[in-house]
Order: sequence, then C-alpha cells, then structure tokens
Amino acid sequence: MGSLPHVVEDCLGILQVYSDGSIFRLSDDQIDFHNITVKDDGSVVWKDIIYNDRKKDGKENLYLRLYKPITTTCIANKQQLPIIYFFHGGGFCVGSRTWPNCHNCCLRLSSELEALVIAPDYSLAPEYRLPAAMDDAFASIKWLQDQALSDDYDDDDDSWINHDYDRVYVIGDSSGGNIAHHLALRFGVGSPELAPVRVRGYVLMAPFFGGSVRTKSEEEGPDEPFLNMQILDRFWRLSLPIGATADHPLANPFGPLSPKLEPKKLDPLLVIVGGNELLKDRVEDYANKMKELNKDVHYFEFEEMQHGFFTNDPFSQVANMVLQEIKYFMCKSSS
Repeated sequence: MGSLPHVVEDCLGILQVYSDGSIFRLSDDQIDFHNITVKDDGSVVWKDIIYNDRKKDGKENLYLRLYKPITTTCIANKQQLPIIYFFHGGGFCVGSRTWPNCHNCCLRLSSELEALVIAPDYSLAPEYRLPAAMDDAFASIKWLQDQALSDDYDDDDDSWINHDYDRVYVIGDSSGGNIAHHLALRFGVGSPELAPVRVRGYVLMAPFFGGSVRTKSEEEGPDEPFLNMQILDRFWRLSLPIGATADHPLANPFGPLSPKLEPKKLDPLLVIVGGNELLKDRVEDYANKMKELNKDVHYFEFEEMQHGFFTNDPFSQVANMVLQEIKYFMCKSSS
C-alpha cells in the first residue's frame, strides 16, 4: 500500500506542491494579507479587462486592471495621460493584480504620477513554467498596441485606453522587475515592433535575478519577514524549465548561457533596491555591469529597506522618495 501524497514544496502556504505532482493554491480571498488593507480614497477609478482569451485552449483567461486618476493637471489641460505598465512580483509562482498590496501600489502610481496604469496578471508556475510569464507580459503590451491601432473604440473605452501611446513606461517589482529587463531586451530602443506604442523606459524594483554562486548579501543577509534563501531557491525550482539551474538566461542576465548584452541598445533603466535586501548585492551588480556595458542605468539604494518596501507600503515616506525618482526618470526619458 503506497504512502499518501505529502507536501514537497510550500510557498508561504499559498502554493503547495505534493509528491504525486498535484498542486494546491489558496484563492485570493483565502489568503491572510497580514492586515494589508486597500487604501482607496476615490481619486482613482479602475476596472478589469480580459487581455488574453484562452478559454478555447481550456485555460483560464488572463486579465489586466486599468487605473485612471479622476482629476489631473493633464486632464484639466485636455492632455493625454502617460501609460505605466506594472508587473507584480511573487517569484513567478504567486501574486495577482487583485492582491491588496499590488492594488494599493497601482492606485498610488496612478494618482501620484498622473498616469493610466495597466496591471496585467501573467501565468504562474509551476503550472506554467517560464517563459510563460514572459510571453504573457509581451502579449499584454501587444494588447495595448491593438487598442492603439483599432478604430473600434466606443466612448467609454476611448476614455480609458486612448492615452499617450508615445509615453509608455514599464515598472516591475521583484519577478516583475525580471520581466521588465527581458522586455527591454526584446523591444530594444524605441520599441519599433510596438508602433505606435513607444516604451520610453523601464523601472526595475529589486528585480528577482538568480545565479549558482551566492552573493554576500544572500549568504550573510538576515531573513526578511516574508523572504529567505530557501524561498528564493524554491521559486527558481518551481518556475524555471525542469532541470534548469539559477544560471538559466531567464534567471541570470550574466550567466554562462545568457545572451551577450554589450551589442544590445536599450531604453533607459531605473534600478531600485533596499539596503537590507537579500537581493541587494545581485541587483547592484546588475546595475554596475549594465553601466560598464554603456547602458543608460540609474541606480538607487534605499537604506535599511527590505524586499517589497514600496509595493507593501506605497503611502510611506520612503515610497514618496521612490515616486519622486520615478517621476524624474519619466520626465527625463520622455525628452
């Protein structure tokens, strides 16, 4: 008589993989978000839209959430809003546009930066291993291109979607920051394949990169409230193609099999990390190497901050500082 299936991988209790290969996920309304509550003052309106209809393939549809400030200087002057894509984190294994921390973050980005914010969900591992998340992120931006090229707007959609396609920015948190890096590589300078959509720059918030060799902060850094090296390693085991290591090109931008980045021309990058993050040294190393390759990179480290400090508390004083850096970056990148 065989033994009963048992848990072999556990991601914060949200995702569990069993010895027989079965997978259990908590639904969003079952997750304890540790007293993170939605802070919606009514200054931003939002709605969900399907961007990838996959029902015909027997899969769940993929949604994105649109955020639009009600009153801005641009609206008052009858100008179009810039567009920001926000890709959530979660180690490619967990996370959603509906989570209260992600929702608060997008509300704040939209109101403070006076922008239309688009927050797509993407396929999660291990049900959908990489590069599925990358492909979905690409599809979500191609969806915007389809809107820009479409003549089928109705009045309601026009007010939501038809904004400044020439000023698009991609912001990614953690695994979303990894996605932002790979989108920057794919689109190149000027994102010509997206015309008339034009991505002006990419913001990588503590991008989730990996490698077989540990950095000093990974070896010596204290465990963070919701993050330690065991969890990071687990995310890579579950999200990368089976048998791959953390030196896979989708994990390590400078791994032995990764494409050479020197000849690639990229739009500007803003790289942000907390000083007390396990990923701090790896993120700093990424920024330094990109600078050595003559990429337009701006690097900011916020002392004593840990992973997710902006997304988990986007109304804090340090979040205000982050927003000022993003605002300056957007202004400079659009000139």
